[in-house]
Amino acid sequence: MSSAETLARIQEVKRRREAELLHKANVVAVGIGYRQRGGRSTDELCLVVSVRHKVPLEALAPEDRIPSEIDGVPVDVQEVGTLRAL
Repeated sequence: MSSAETLARIQEVKRRREAELLHKANVVAVGIGYRQRGGRSTDELCLVVSVRHKVPLEALAPEDRIPSEIDGVPVDVQEVGTLRAL
């Protein structure tokens, strides 16, 4: 799949699933970006779910867990803290 096709696929999944993800506890934003590993960006484009802070999976209610893949699109959960408008 070309990078343009990959981006279009991720945009479609984001459009369809964003509202659902934003209703999960701790989620502050949903976007498209590059997966991070060890604090560094990779070249893997994915759906990015931004959370105030990461918590252990077992501390989350089942309905608040974010899967590692949604509709065939990889998902990366990234901690961003509290977002505030200036």
